[in-house]
Order: sequence, then C-alpha cells, then structure tokens
Amino acid sequence: MTARRLALIGRGKMGTAVRALADEAGWEVVAEIGRQPAAAQLAGADVAIEFTAPGAAVDSIYACLAAKCPVVVGTTGWYDRLDEVRATVERENGALLWAPNFSIGANALAMLAARAREMLPPERFPSGINETHHAAKRDAPSGTALELARALEPGAPITSLRLGQVPGTHEVIFDGAFEQVRLEHVVRDRRVFAEGALMAAAWLIGRRGVFGMADVLEVGSRSR
Repeated sequence: MTARRLALIGRGKMGTAVRALADEAGWEVVAEIGRQPAAAQLAGADVAIEFTAPGAAVDSIYACLAAKCPVVVGTTGWYDRLDEVRATVERENGALLWAPNFSIGANALAMLAARAREMLPPERFPSGINETHHAAKRDAPSGTALELARALEPGAPITSLRLGQVPGTHEVIFDGAFEQVRLEHVVRDRRVFAEGALMAAAWLIGRRGVFGMADVLEVGSRSR
C-alpha cells in the first residue's frame, strides 16, 4: 500500500505531536513548513495539517487552495473570516476541514451538551462553561468553548483560565434551583488532538467542500 503523503504547516507543540504520530502510523511527511507556506512546498502532498497561529491560518488555507491540496486546520481564533474562507474554498472547488478540537471525546461533549440543553430548559437550568488551557494559548475563550456555547442558550457565560501546561479541560454546567448537571472533558495528552487531526486528514483526501469533525465521525453527515 502506498503511504499517504502529508504536509505539516506549523512547527510548534502540535506540529511536533502530529509528526510523531504520523511517523508511527506510516504517513510519509513530505514537507514541514513554518507559518507562511508557498504553494510549491505543498505540491507533493495528498493533504496538509495546519497548526500555526490565528493570524497565519487563513494565508495557510489559501496557499493550500492554490496548490490543490486538501487542508485540515486546527488553529483557532480566525473564525471571524470563516464565511469568506468557506466561499473561497467552494469557489475554488477545494477541500477544507476545520475544527476547534479534534478529540473524539470533546466532540462527544458538544453533542451531549446540545442534547442536555433540549432536556433541561434554560429558564430552569441556566448554563455556563468553564475552560482551562495552557498559559501559552492565545485565544480566550477557546474555539472549543465557543463551539460548546453554540449548543446552549444565547449569552451563556464562559470562564477562561490560562494556566501552566494544561492541555485542555472543558466543563458545561446546567444549574437548577435544586440540582446541577455537569459535563466535563479532560485532555491528558495533546496527542489526542494529533490523532484526531490525522484521522480527519485521511478522511479528507479525495473530497471537496468544507467539513467538520461531525462529518468525519458521521454524526448527522453534515457539512459546515
């Protein structure tokens, strides 16, 4: 079986984690690129995985479009340009998969929170989110916390803490007058994000459009 060819965009902690797991899983890493990839650097890749910084993510996506290279984007903090990017991907007949969190457990948490919101009316169970990440994480609230908030009522408060080396903890709270429901997801190792990103990359090869992890996990089979 021919090895799938992968380009890595971003050389930080997540890029390092993806590289390590890619080697173990038999991917051929054909390019390791910093924050500003050129289309020529991506020419030999079947798919790219991008973990850079909010200010660099959109340029990375457009470079991948120019190279006709599907791209999985794990960077958060650029979603104010999502509509623009989605339109460009669709116009160029490209392939983009973006997610604030590639952990299967975190995606399950979002779905459980949405279901709990249906069962627990907001007038009786107002909700909120607590999230903790490592001190170097630039965006607060995190993309995952914002995604969780979309499953709750408008204006659900988010408390963000940046501390030490914490990979990521998210807690959704439904607080009633006489009882409380808590849903929590705790990451023990950032390799869980790398594993999910590689799963998403393998899934994206050969597809066209804009997708999320719900598509990869075949939950509702929805494009985003």
